[in-house]
Amino acid sequence: MTSETLTNDDIIRMVKNHEIRKLLQERLKSAPIVMLDKHQINFDAEDVDEFYRQKAKEELRETPEIVAQGFKELKELLAEEPDINFLDSEEIFIIFLRTCKWYAQSAFSLMKRFIRFNQNYPNVYKNLKPSIEKTALCAGLIFPLPLRGTDGCRIFIIELGKRWKPKEVSLEQIFKGLILCTHAAMMEPKTQITGGRVILDFEGLSLSQVTYFTPSFAKMVADFVQKAFPLRLKSIHVVNQSFLFNMIFALFKPLLEEKFRKRIHFHGTNWGSLATFINKSVLLKKYGGELDLIDYSFCTNLWQIFCFFDPIFEVFEEITSLPKN
Repeated sequence: MTSETLTNDDIIRMVKNHEIRKLLQERLKSAPIVMLDKHQINFDAEDVDEFYRQKAKEELRETPEIVAQGFKELKELLAEEPDINFLDSEEIFIIFLRTCKWYAQSAFSLMKRFIRFNQNYPNVYKNLKPSIEKTALCAGLIFPLPLRGTDGCRIFIIELGKRWKPKEVSLEQIFKGLILCTHAAMMEPKTQITGGRVILDFEGLSLSQVTYFTPSFAKMVADFVQKAFPLRLKSIHVVNQSFLFNMIFALFKPLLEEKFRKRIHFHGTNWGSLATFINKSVLLKKYGGELDLIDYSFCTNLWQIFCFFDPIFEVFEEITSLPKN
């Protein structure tokens, strides 16, 4: 079954039968191999090992008893709220529960904010699928690194400097690319537990590029990452920024809560500072690391892998629009 032939009934069956990850594992067997340096960029669909189980226990309170209680309480909260249209699936629930350290009430609130964001920004989520939104991914402006940090975090790169051509790739398309990357990562049990880190590269940012940033765009991004993002965003690292970046940050700063501001770190070209958060062995050489990035030709194959995630985005669109049974 291809993503193009999935019907609403197919999606509901997948969700209710806990088949989403299984479907992805089967589909990805025929996906192209994507290499960065000597390392393959993989989707980690398998169950977690002892390192991640222990991390989940220590950081997320994840024990069999708390997990069972979390699912039970969240299902009860959803049953009491007729206006919340989430389908009954522990594969979906666990994304929100792990983000909120298994506190059901917090996960429930996050679900409602997630739905509200989707409804407030239909220009972003309507028909949002990798097969349709290829521009930012194929341009190599946003991509995950092949290796995880020593803490298990997924690491994402977003380039908003000299390689970004706003007339060819809009900021909204880059934002959609971010959602595509992070929502795919949300289906990885390892990433659900450890979360992710983002490197924002502003090398060569020009004044003309700065003018594309608007207060409405800043509000949309701030709303998403602070209120509606069902993934543990551990830190954001700004690199290669010049004084022009201050004009962009001035739009965002008033919208950021103090807790979130503390997760943003400004490194410039101080790669030793960046390495205190992300070990050099998993970073690109241009960020003081050890991985070679010869060119960005791998990004087309990476986009083709993301196309295998089309059913996931159909699920996320459906869970906010289908009536409850």
